[in-house]
Amino acid sequence: MNPRSWTSKADRRAERLARAAAVLGTRLAGKRVDTDAIGDLLEAVLEPGDRVCLEGNNQKQADFLARALVALDPQKVHDLHMVQSVLALPEHLDVFENGIASRLDFSFSGPQGARLARLVSGGRLQIGAIHTYLELFARYFIDLTPQVALVAAHAADAEGNLYTGPNTEDTPVIVEATAFSGGIVIAQVNELVDGRTTTLPRIDIPADWVGFVVKAPKPNFIEPLFTRDPAQISEIQVLMAMMAIKGIYAEYGVQ
Repeated sequence: MNPRSWTSKADRRAERLARAAAVLGTRLAGKRVDTDAIGDLLEAVLEPGDRVCLEGNNQKQADFLARALVALDPQKVHDLHMVQSVLALPEHLDVFENGIASRLDFSFSGPQGARLARLVSGGRLQIGAIHTYLELFARYFIDLTPQVALVAAHAADAEGNLYTGPNTEDTPVIVEATAFSGGIVIAQVNELVDGRTTTLPRIDIPADWVGFVVKAPKPNFIEPLFTRDPAQISEIQVLMAMMAIKGIYAEYGVQ
């Protein structure tokens, strides 16, 4: 009888990191990965059947990593179990059409709802469950913990510390759940700072939690659902808001 290993998750993480280092070679400097090497990195760290969290939430999307995931060879990477709060981009379902992923746990499908229904009815996608946001985030720490997390941040320094900028969303939850369970965190960023001439305004996610950082060719996709430029608010929208507020508070005598 073989003795039980108490470091199995850490051992598997070390194996994935070693594979990535061997494949990337000089395209990996510390935790920074060359932009054009992202496909090789994903194929090195992902294993068939992995549970993967692709950051797609109500506003911020890891769109560069999503496109890279779609482009992988399904002979090498397949049957992934995707766990993500929102299906907002076409790439979020392209991974199922391309044979990269097969199972999904999520909270909101939004603009991809009709296509999602077609994939399910066609047997291309199996839904684990449709969760509330808090339920899904909680299960990241229990039974839906990602082996690999693909997230978006505004900037990173040379050590791999992340600054999420004005839009953090559920990034810290995803990263903490993954990193503390022996998973691999890969972050796409808009900017890289050297820590000397330029520094991060603050550190939102420490480098110890991050496995790799890659600078995306363009800033990550973002759709501000809960904030709006006041200059773009019309008079009709202001009137509608005033009527709604009046309807809510009138019976309480609030002026």
